[in-house]
Amino acid sequence: MKRTTIWPNQSHISYGERASNCETVSIFDPSGRQQRRSVGSAKRSGRQRGGHVLKVAFFTDSFHEVNGVANTSRQFDAFAIRRQLPFVRVCAGPETKIVTEGAHIAVELKRGRPALQVEKDMSFDLTLPIRYGNTMKRLLKDFKPDVIHITGPSDIGVMGFALSRSLRIPLVASWHTNLHEYSGRRLEKGLGFLPLGIPQALGRGAERATLEIVSFLYSFARVGLAPNPELVESLHRWTKRPCFLMRRGIDTNLFRPDRRDRTDGRFVIGYVGRITSEKGVRLLFDMERALQARGVQDYVFRVIGHGGELEWLQANLRQAEFPGVVKGEALAREYSNMDLFVFPSRTDTFGNVVLEAFASGVPALVTDVGGPQFLIDEGVNGMVRESDASFAEAAAELACERGQIPAMRVAAREYALSQSWDAVFESVYDAYAVALQPHGSVRAVPCAVK
Repeated sequence: MKRTTIWPNQSHISYGERASNCETVSIFDPSGRQQRRSVGSAKRSGRQRGGHVLKVAFFTDSFHEVNGVANTSRQFDAFAIRRQLPFVRVCAGPETKIVTEGAHIAVELKRGRPALQVEKDMSFDLTLPIRYGNTMKRLLKDFKPDVIHITGPSDIGVMGFALSRSLRIPLVASWHTNLHEYSGRRLEKGLGFLPLGIPQALGRGAERATLEIVSFLYSFARVGLAPNPELVESLHRWTKRPCFLMRRGIDTNLFRPDRRDRTDGRFVIGYVGRITSEKGVRLLFDMERALQARGVQDYVFRVIGHGGELEWLQANLRQAEFPGVVKGEALAREYSNMDLFVFPSRTDTFGNVVLEAFASGVPALVTDVGGPQFLIDEGVNGMVRESDASFAEAAAELACERGQIPAMRVAAREYALSQSWDAVFESVYDAYAVALQPHGSVRAVPCAVK
């Protein structure tokens, strides 16, 4: 049975369901009063604890957007549906509604005004947890989740945190984004008009303050999850909680080498992601200078995405193309037509885009800070470089010595084939089981679950 629930004043149901499958529509009052209700039955299968299938309420910062957190959240949601697991997924959306199908409940909450704009496609609504708190509490009381899982300190995450406290449901918190580094770098950039040294000092202060706030929130979780070993250790140190590894997977059917249809001889250097200062995208300018210094002329940058640095790159890169935001098979084709994927970020915790490039048979060049470095087998499927200068030179060297690229393509694809989303989420359910152990019985050590 599929059930769609919308709040009053919603003009239509637009979750993508087929009308023939929509058996019941019921209306919720934002105050928490339910006017009409039907309950679907969920098939019991999946991860069990003492014969009980774990029920999960997943509050994600990002779902419909174009970023790594959203991609991971969509994959997790699909995993729960595929395994028919009892699962509530809560995220922000263009309208407020609930869609129930079997054991799966999808909740989307429309943000109000004013909302703080964080990215072009993301905002933070301070009133959201208050406006929808009663209804979400009633929904969770009916659903009876074993754990609440949040992905960060967004408005959705704060609501999940508050509900875990008020309903006394164990909290699991996964760390996806180094918000403290983002806040510091963006403040430093915004205060660039001040005398030298002041923006840097204020940026460092903002970074420390943000880290303290986020760490305090995460310290209430029974278990923490992080995408790379370095962050697992850090999160454990900041929160004194058990912290486990939650890597990322890749769809190797969507992203694959045989989508390559380019026949020209240009050396294509690709970037995919937000085009913002914390991603280090201005290094592409240094890379172009290194290419020209070596006399390389048959190259082009394909810069895919949007963000505040886009205009700067358009004005300063001589041989570059900017197709904007690309999704689905069109994005997979973009990857497969690259010769080298570059990711100059020093703030990313994992780098889903690196795995997407690998699955497409494209080697990657990354920095030695953050999560992407842990995906690289140096000289085999990619390269890791420390300084800005060595990063730029590495791309220029590969453009001059292209004979090694075919072997790197094969190695990149082989690595991607070993990265299964199902294995990732099975390990997350293992961590949930740890979170349900009696409070205080779990020794706070990192990397207990691989």
